[in-house]
Amino acid sequence: MEDNAIIQLYFDRDERAISCTDEKYGALCTRIAKNIVQSREDAEECVSDTWHTAWRTMPPTWPGSLRAFLSRITRNLAISRVRQETAQKRGGDQLLCELTDCIPAASTPERQAELREITAAISRWLDTLAPDDRALFIRRYYFGDDLKTLGSCCGQTGKQLAQRMLRLRRRLQSALEQEGITV
Repeated sequence: MEDNAIIQLYFDRDERAISCTDEKYGALCTRIAKNIVQSREDAEECVSDTWHTAWRTMPPTWPGSLRAFLSRITRNLAISRVRQETAQKRGGDQLLCELTDCIPAASTPERQAELREITAAISRWLDTLAPDDRALFIRRYYFGDDLKTLGSCCGQTGKQLAQRMLRLRRRLQSALEQEGITV
């Protein structure tokens, strides 16, 4: 079913919207959540929460890209779950920690405004990357794919890919500093 037809089901408050969404995007959202929360059960709960959130937000929101809309919701829910779980343990998730040297957390309205500027700077930086580097960066830090999976896709070992990702993070940090953004 086409995305616009699925979105229309949400606007019509037709419960088939959930099953159609799950059929088309369930595997993607599960992969995103599982890459972040590391547990199949927690990932399934995040995906279920994604469908609930989509139901609550459509209408009034008509997403330009249903795939991106659902991916963002799933990712945010999974990150929130990890933060809740690690807050008690005072631990940290490896994937979420890798970019902390480049991008600090938001805590105040001023910092949130700064993060919007950082987001725009990162988007500009991503536009300068070769398509394969951009895809790797997004798959690693947005979709949460592990290095082994990414390495098998691009014909590199996990160690080679880890070095490549380190160089990309350093380039990002340098680009942010050139724009006057200190981290």
